[in-house]
Order: sequence, then C-alpha cells, then structure tokens
Amino acid sequence: MIYQIQFSMKIKITVLLTVTLFFSLCTFAQRKKVLLIPLDDRPPCLQFTERMGLIGLTDVISPPRELLGKFTKPGDPDQIIEWLRKQDLSTFDAAIISLDMIAYGGLVASRVYNNDLRQALNRIKIINNIREKAPELPLYGQSVIMRLAPTSDGKNEAYREKLARWADISPYPENKSETKKLEGEIPEEALNSYINARQRNLSINREALKLTERGILDYLILSQDDAKPRGIHIADRNSLITEIEQQKLSDRVIIQPGTDEISMLLLARALNKAQKISPRVFVKYSSETSADKAMPFEDRPLRKTVGYNIIAAGASEVKEESDADLLFYVFVSRFDQGIAKSFGSDIQKQIVKGKKVIVADIDPKGDVQGGDSTFTEDLLKRRLFPDLYGYASWNTAGNTIGTTLPQGLIFHLANQKLMTNPVQNSKVLSAQKWFTLHRLLDDYVFHTIVRPKANEYFRQSKRSGFERPEEVARQVEKYSKELLQPIFKTLSTIYIEKKSEILPANLNCIPENMTFSLPWNRTFEAEIGFEMICR
Repeated sequence: MIYQIQFSMKIKITVLLTVTLFFSLCTFAQRKKVLLIPLDDRPPCLQFTERMGLIGLTDVISPPRELLGKFTKPGDPDQIIEWLRKQDLSTFDAAIISLDMIAYGGLVASRVYNNDLRQALNRIKIINNIREKAPELPLYGQSVIMRLAPTSDGKNEAYREKLARWADISPYPENKSETKKLEGEIPEEALNSYINARQRNLSINREALKLTERGILDYLILSQDDAKPRGIHIADRNSLITEIEQQKLSDRVIIQPGTDEISMLLLARALNKAQKISPRVFVKYSSETSADKAMPFEDRPLRKTVGYNIIAAGASEVKEESDADLLFYVFVSRFDQGIAKSFGSDIQKQIVKGKKVIVADIDPKGDVQGGDSTFTEDLLKRRLFPDLYGYASWNTAGNTIGTTLPQGLIFHLANQKLMTNPVQNSKVLSAQKWFTLHRLLDDYVFHTIVRPKANEYFRQSKRSGFERPEEVARQVEKYSKELLQPIFKTLSTIYIEKKSEILPANLNCIPENMTFSLPWNRTFEAEIGFEMICR
C-alpha cells in the first residue's frame, strides 16, 4: 500500500514537472528580444517601450541608462557604440535605432550645434557594422526632422521665442521686414548655431535615406518634431519627400508628425512583421471636421497623422468597420458638449459586442497635455478601461496615437499568436493590465489633475513652474506622489473588482508599491512605476 502511494506520487510529480517544463519551454521558444537605442531616457522613449514589449512577450534591451544623458546633458554616443559592439546580435530578433542618439546624444542634443556633420556621420557607421555582423537582423531606424523652437535651457530665454518666431516666418517674402528685425535682436552666434544644426540634421536625415536605399535599414521613420503647417522645416520636409519618391522608398520610409513615441510604433511593426500579420484598423473620429485639421505642434491634418501611424506600426487602415480586426476610437471633441458621453456609450456597445477597441483622447488646443476630464470620467464610470486594447491621452496627437495604437496592436498580436497556455496568458494579461493602468495614472491623473497643482505649489514658493534644480524636484516628487497615492488606490479597485469582457475572470491582479519621480527635474514628464501582482 505504501509502495502504491509512493509510486502514485512519483507519477504525479513527474507529470507536474513535465507540464511545468512544457510551459517553460513554450515561454522560452516564443519569447523575443529586441535591441533598442532610444531617443533619450524619458519614459515614452524608454520605459513605455520596455513595458509595451512585455505585452508581446518581448524583452527590450537598451544601453545602461547613465549612457543616455539627461535633459540638456547629452548621451554618450561613443560609449553606446562600444556597448553595441559587445552585444551578441545573434540573440536579438530585431533592432530599433535612434540615429539622433547615435549621432548627437539624443533629441535635445540634436537641436544644438555641439557636434559637426563629420563626427555625426562617423558615428552612425555603426549601423553598417551591425548589418555586416547580422545580415538577417531586421533593423528599424528613426531620424528626427528638427523642430522649429530651440530647447529652453535657462540661458536662451531672452531670445528663444524670437528665434522660434524667426523659424516660423523667415521663409516667406511677405515677412521680410519682421524677419530682418528679428535677426537684429537674436544673438548672431545663436542664430548661426541654429541654422548649422538644421543643416547638419537634414544631412543626417538624407544619410538615413541612403542607409534604407542600400538595405542597411529595413524601415525608417523620419519623425517631424514639434512644428506647424508653415515654417522653415517645410522646405526640409519637402526635399526629403522628393528624395523618397525619386529613390522609390515609399514602402520603406515614412515621414510623420511626432517624435517621442516612435520606438513604440517600430516595436509594434517589428513584432507584427515577425509574426507575419498586418492587422486591419477601422478609425472612428468623434468629429470628422476636427479630423481634417492639424492638431497643435503638428503640420498635417489629424486624419493623416492617424493614417501614418497605422502604416508605421505594420497595420493597415480599412474603410468599412466590418472589415476591421480592431476599432480605433479617436476622441477630439473635448470642447463639444455631449460628445464625450455619446462616444463613451458607443465604445461600451462595441466592447459588449466583443469588439477590440483602442482609444485615443486628443487635446485639440494643446493647453492641457493630458486626458479630458469629462470623457475620462465617463469611461471610468462605465468601467471600460480593463477592456480596452489600448488607451493614451498625453501631450500631442502624435504622442497619444503613437502610444495607444502600438499597445492595441501588440495585445491583438498576443491574443492571436502568443496566448497558447496559462503561463503565456498570465504574462501577457498582467503586462496589458499594467500598461493601461499606467496610462490612466500618467496621462490623466498626473497630467490633468496633479500636475497643475504641483506647478501652483511651486509658483506659491516663487519658483519656476518649468525647470527646477535637483532639490526642488525632489520636493515636487514627494508632493505629487502624496496626491497620486489615494487616486492610485481608488483606480486599483477597478482592476480587482471589474470582470473584464476580454480578460479571464480568474486572473486577479492587484497593483501595489507605486513609485514616482521626475527624471528631468520638471513636471513635463513623470516616471511612474508600480507592481501588478496577478494570481
């Protein structure tokens, strides 16, 4: 009898070990690894991309953070290149490379003339070396078309707005007199540095096209940093469009508004291409009129921005809802009464039908940089956030679209290809829950509710509301976290109590241990962290 019990236990243990090993092997076999050279170390460029990768069972590997710089301190391209040389490229499934980090040390560094063209060209030769060492590795690149305004660095406040105005009007003959006046008011050295940086960056944009033409880069996004429908950047952009057409690169290069979100779009593209799928997306706008207007800090109509993002992420846009794999709801009516609730009701109906819904909440005036209170509170009241495939509402239209769309596409991919056993399911779903709650905390709670209070807190202390020394930043971090913490607990209950239409009821996830920091010592971006404990 004892022997039979021992024999039975051995069988059970063997079966358990076999099942565990099987699930572990499945996880290992399907997990991917993507190399990322980010634009800089801000959350959208680094944290968001890393966490979004987890939804697709993908580890996003970047250089040590100390090499990426911090705000006006450039990253260290030469050390990053050395780090790249040491990587075993055979272990990666794709690489996403910011040419601006490699050439200059990041986005802010690209706006000043601290590195000449020769040095920048020499640095990006590493991309050729990567291709030589890994001929089959898919390489995805980003190169930024320089924005109109220089970065506020605390030293250029006397002429920064004048320089931005000069960049806005100088190409047009009707502005000749004002242009001349501005040129007399802007320090000559500052104007020459700005012009030299633009010319150098345009040359790097063109070099990126050459890399794509020669097959070194598989796909390239030329991303237009903050701009307007008119300005000095238009000639640069048009010359690049002409070269793309002449070189017949339209299927491998895209020019689109937005900058910080590009690595997420390229991650979605890389994973879609690896799985050989191209999801079909139907877009529904809360206002067709607004869809045809350029949003703040962008130079193209919203409709085109959405279309470019869909293509860049490796998906396709369809004209009929019945043909779509996912429905993309773009809310751009925060100043039109009654639209928020009707749009939310429509989203709810689609989710009840079992549709896969992605939501973008866009600020059409550019003065909030976060989610709309009426629309967000309506979605919260309906308890729809756990059911959304993607959600974002931060800063520009391009930033928002380029965050929520990749999330939704990667979660769709995971549903189609990766969720094949309980272990995989748990990893995907916990990552998806984390990212959606994170967007709600960051985009809406912090930027819409907490950030104005934090800025007012420092205004009362007679301190700057934009840039802060280290010691002041630590104070605002503490103050902001105190405001965030009770809201975090309230929102967490939604993820505990809500029985999702798309997630298994037995996956009980509890968000815990929230952290908060201001990585660039300003409130423009926050780095929020927490654990998603799922059982």
